[in-house]
Amino acid sequence: MALAGTATMAISEMREFASFEPCEQRYIKRSLDIGLARCDAFKLWGRTEHENTAIRRQYVAYQDLKALRELVPCEGTIGEVERFIGKLVRMVTFDLEQERIASFSAFRFLYERLLGAESRPFLPAAFCAASALPQIRPERRKMLLQSLSEAAATAPGWSDRAPSFYPEYVEDVEAA
Repeated sequence: MALAGTATMAISEMREFASFEPCEQRYIKRSLDIGLARCDAFKLWGRTEHENTAIRRQYVAYQDLKALRELVPCEGTIGEVERFIGKLVRMVTFDLEQERIASFSAFRFLYERLLGAESRPFLPAAFCAASALPQIRPERRKMLLQSLSEAAATAPGWSDRAPSFYPEYVEDVEAA
């Protein structure tokens, strides 16, 4: 029975990923390669010098990921939240500035994989904080903030089930 539940969840996650725009899918896959150290992102994703520069900047922006995973608040004390949210908002701002993520659902999909299921309750706050910063263009700010549904913003609880689908680079698909 557990296998059926896991398969159903994986299919649901695949459908969600398929609903994202191609540029969001590409950015999520590249970000997971960088953030989870799955491969050499320069070799896989760097087609131009501009992309290599963007990848280099993303490696720098993601350098605190390991520490951030350990800072996910367990007890929810204000000190724990402050340490976690500050670093998280800085990283999220970097990703949103790239203008490759256009919705809360794409952001949540990426970050629950980068940080783990325990981070889910804090993702709406980090997304709102980063989206509202002046580094994000005003029209983009509006689009991002409107993508956060009331249900996601006011959820009474969050699943602690780990994501089961981690999209990867597929050469034939990426070349198309």
